[in-house]
Amino acid sequence: MIKVLSVASEVAPLIKTGGLADVAGALPAAMAGLDVQMRTVLPGYPSVLAQVTGGTVVAQFADLFGGTAQVRAVDHGGLDLLVLDAPHLYDRAGGPYVTDEGRDHPDNDVRFAALSFVAAHLAKTGADGWMPDLVHGHDWQAGLVPEYLHAMGADTPFVFTIHNIAFHGNTAADRLEALRLDPARFHADAFEFWGQISALKAGLASATKINTVSQTYAEELMTPHFGMGMDGILQARKADLVGIVNGIDTQVWNPATDVHVANYKTPKGKAKAKVALRTEFGLPKSDGPLCVLVSRLTDQKGIDLVLQALPTLTGQGGQLALLGSGDTSLQVALLERAAHDDNVAVKIGYDEALSHRMMAGGDAILVPSRFEPCGLTQLYGLRYGTVPVVALTGGLADTVINANPAAMASRVATGVQFSPITADAFANALTRTCDLFKDKTAWARLQANGMAQPVGWETSAKAYAALYHSALKG
Repeated sequence: MIKVLSVASEVAPLIKTGGLADVAGALPAAMAGLDVQMRTVLPGYPSVLAQVTGGTVVAQFADLFGGTAQVRAVDHGGLDLLVLDAPHLYDRAGGPYVTDEGRDHPDNDVRFAALSFVAAHLAKTGADGWMPDLVHGHDWQAGLVPEYLHAMGADTPFVFTIHNIAFHGNTAADRLEALRLDPARFHADAFEFWGQISALKAGLASATKINTVSQTYAEELMTPHFGMGMDGILQARKADLVGIVNGIDTQVWNPATDVHVANYKTPKGKAKAKVALRTEFGLPKSDGPLCVLVSRLTDQKGIDLVLQALPTLTGQGGQLALLGSGDTSLQVALLERAAHDDNVAVKIGYDEALSHRMMAGGDAILVPSRFEPCGLTQLYGLRYGTVPVVALTGGLADTVINANPAAMASRVATGVQFSPITADAFANALTRTCDLFKDKTAWARLQANGMAQPVGWETSAKAYAALYHSALKG
């Protein structure tokens, strides 16, 4: 039995802003059948504490970066949690990382240094007799764990997962004392990054093993274009870097049992859900494909490309139903487009149940990201027979088989890919999608192929187990 302490700033279903939460929430159950016991330490945000009550206090701190704190061991929905209850750090309005106004909490460096510090403490001293064999940290919020392990004299192996390298967790060099970091470690081979402290670089420099969430993204990260300034250290660590594509919870995302939709087992069963989705979004009947998009509204996600390519889709009878929030200018532009085009409907915000209904009712799911470490919406699309139309990057390249003539002839295609990642290329992909949709036999084959794809955690969990074994040997 391998005992793993997972360190995450968000864990679904308790708190979620992106794919990191889905992975941190799904991995413990996925690993349980592989002789891996995982406990997860996460911050006690107000929304977390409202859902998690009771438990056993397993650690207390008289001064955790400016205030008292305790760690409570709680079981919640099958998750074995170690909740860090530190009101001075986490009891505030807003999200995990930003205020209600959308600005970063000014003390994020301390808030997540504390999470890393507590994880290192638990690795060193245990939690009520439970001692982890290794620590698995997720993104920059857990990046300082190996620094604190080193300072505490612990040699516990550390596995570091990069979900999105765009976020570094940088802070000023004069914060060394406030973060309880060793000044002697402030150099280019440790956590110094262009004169700043970088929590992400700390993890990359000192982790026993590093992984990211798809094979292609792992390769992309070692290039200047995708590495976001970390390509050099990743090149230096490439022997310890692997890509493991994410899975999804196939119980929650199952069109045959999904409580949010009219259930179905074959592509033909989507018809009822499509009618309902058009009604919900106020879209008229159309002979073209009903495309759906569920996303953060940012340039990284290619939403500006969507705006430019929309006339190509609607000009061929296609429609778009969009759910998301993000950049204000993109929200405004999308709402304006919807106001002037009956075949475009936009809902700003996020609604988990609605996202399920969109997967069930859509013909195609659009994912035109400029970079995408793994991506989950295309996996949901495959599961629900909703054909992914994706940019050729990261996990999108690894999980969707392009409907080129050879793949169609071999009956293995599952979606439509496009490259380069430009508005023109995306528009061409939408034209291909509309043409495929007209061929009912070809379209049904794409849907059936997608629904047959293994998108759960089975394969990925085995890869993580192998990574843990490798870290322990290393």
